[in-house]
Amino acid sequence: MARHIELGDDDGCFACGKGNSFGLQLEFETEDDEYVTWFAPEKRHQGYVGIVHGGIVSTVLDEVMARYVHVLGYDAVTGEITVRFKRPARVGSRIRFAGRIDDENSRMILTSAKAVDEDGLIVAQATAKMIKVTGNEAKDNGEPGAGR
Repeated sequence: MARHIELGDDDGCFACGKGNSFGLQLEFETEDDEYVTWFAPEKRHQGYVGIVHGGIVSTVLDEVMARYVHVLGYDAVTGEITVRFKRPARVGSRIRFAGRIDDENSRMILTSAKAVDEDGLIVAQATAKMIKVTGNEAKDNGEPGAGR
């Protein structure tokens, strides 16, 4: 059974929407085969004192992967994401997030991303399965399409 998913954009995305005053309002650029954004987390993004909340780091990793897929012309949603935290992301630091496409088949696009701090150290890495949708209709394969 197919599930209908609208993939519209009203500029309210939490990660990139310029119309979302509570959002991160990230900006992106393509560098070779990567899609990149820089993010300087503030105190309002922390979990433990001085450490960026893991959900924020995960959100930005998801965004560089999902948005890159979209920029390349695919209609797809995040079906599964795995994040591995390597070290704390520090509030007040500048972090580079880069996503890439690793493989593709008829149903999904496999992506990966990493977050690197100002010292060149990996903060977190992620992989994701982006589920292709056709005509804004997702195939119900037991995996919810939750990401952008």
